[in-house]
Amino acid sequence: MSDVFCILDDVQFSTNDFTHRNKIKSARGPLIITVPILRSGHFEKRIMDMEIDNKIKWKKIHWNSILASYGKKAPYFECYKDFFEMAYKTSWDKILDLDLYFLQYLFKELGITVKIVKSSEMNIQSDKSDKLMEICDHQDADIYISGELGRDYIDKKKFDENGIKLHFQNYQHPVYTQLYGEFCSHMSVIDLLFNHGEKCYDILTMNNPKKGDLIKKFTL
Repeated sequence: MSDVFCILDDVQFSTNDFTHRNKIKSARGPLIITVPILRSGHFEKRIMDMEIDNKIKWKKIHWNSILASYGKKAPYFECYKDFFEMAYKTSWDKILDLDLYFLQYLFKELGITVKIVKSSEMNIQSDKSDKLMEICDHQDADIYISGELGRDYIDKKKFDENGIKLHFQNYQHPVYTQLYGEFCSHMSVIDLLFNHGEKCYDILTMNNPKKGDLIKKFTL
């Protein structure tokens, strides 16, 4: 839905977020695959500083899990196999670099055209709502798209005072054909990609607004 996608890479890393993990659907159900992080001092570290613990053979574990879950069964797996296989043969030191590599590829394959920026490049020292507002100002944005949970912590009054409109996205998760029986929601996007290929964008936006819809919402 956005023109600019900002990665908050200078905020504190949390082990509870999906910065370094995701879920795929295996024959036994949802399977969490995790990139191990060096733990020393991680409570004080920003996402951009987090280093991968490469003493653990996580790349082999990930790739074998993906192969076992999708390799001979998912109809579009062969279309994307080479990229993912090479990604898991590449050396990675920082989780941010790995995330960006996957993100840029997936945006391209899903047909999503958006400018990707990092908050660390803007040298913003404030936090919480002030930080979000300053990022919007830095990018000359007049609309900020937040997840639904943003209602709990975003100071709407500050955005109103600065002429920035807020949209809380109530994303409606689509139901699509998966492997292994009953549908499981909130898998990694590769579950959708390997099962539906070029149809992914239409499925993702099936019950949700598309780019440009917000402009209509706020100008009508």
